[in-house]
Amino acid sequence: MAALAWLLIPFVAAVGAGLWGSWASRTRRVRSDGPELIGYARFREAMERSRPSEEEFRP
Repeated sequence: MAALAWLLIPFVAAVGAGLWGSWASRTRRVRSDGPELIGYARFREAMERSRPSEEEFRP
């Protein structure tokens, strides 16, 4: 009986691994790139602007 208990441990681990693998490889909802592309465009616009000179910061 003890041998069956020891064989039950890898069996439960294999079933758990199979369940986790099927859950991890499920098809997920496709997310559009819209927000990321908009944010990248804003970043590029900010980087392309000329830096203000130091004279503009003096009171």
